[in-house]
Amino acid sequence: MPKFVIEREIPKAGDLKQSELQGISQTSCGVLQQLGPQVQWVQSYVTDDKIYCIYIAPDEASVRKHAEMGGFPANSVSVVRSIIDPTTAE
Repeated sequence: MPKFVIEREIPKAGDLKQSELQGISQTSCGVLQQLGPQVQWVQSYVTDDKIYCIYIAPDEASVRKHAEMGGFPANSVSVVRSIIDPTTAE
């Protein structure tokens, strides 16, 4: 199943309190339960003004449906074509 990187523009995301991040996470998980097991949230990275999320899903439409249902922005949705790390250099 494809893996996606979602860029969410959220001004001052880096200033969100732990309780706010928990609330966002709970909302996301609730939507995932409604969508079923094919859409999976792997991990998210919070920066100053954006959140980058990694999802596994059958297609981009499923990722965008999750964002719509959860009230989250999905400014960019990109399919991951390859994964590299330091071992790729070996």
